[in-house]
Amino acid sequence: MSIVKINAITVAPDRSKEFARRFASRAGRVEQATGFEGFELLSPNDGRDVHLVLTRWRSEQDFEAWVHSADFGAGHAQHRSEGPVGSASEVWSFDVLEQINRS
Repeated sequence: MSIVKINAITVAPDRSKEFARRFASRAGRVEQATGFEGFELLSPNDGRDVHLVLTRWRSEQDFEAWVHSADFGAGHAQHRSEGPVGSASEVWSFDVLEQINRS
């Protein structure tokens, strides 16, 4: 089964629009990465200040290859050139034990 990586990023409410703008203009290279299965950007609607960047991968090895790739670096260039939008970040990792998709 797949693995899920969640980057939990704390973003102040007044920076939320900038956070969304940066993701909308991201390089989009992750979609081409070997083993990449899906992406979701989740914005809180319950007063929290933590946004979730959820990616699903075929394996831990595929995710690690992505993180160490030149495309990963290019995809995070805005963060380096414009500074971070978030004040904290934490990566969570999960194995997918069961999955149901409804199209």
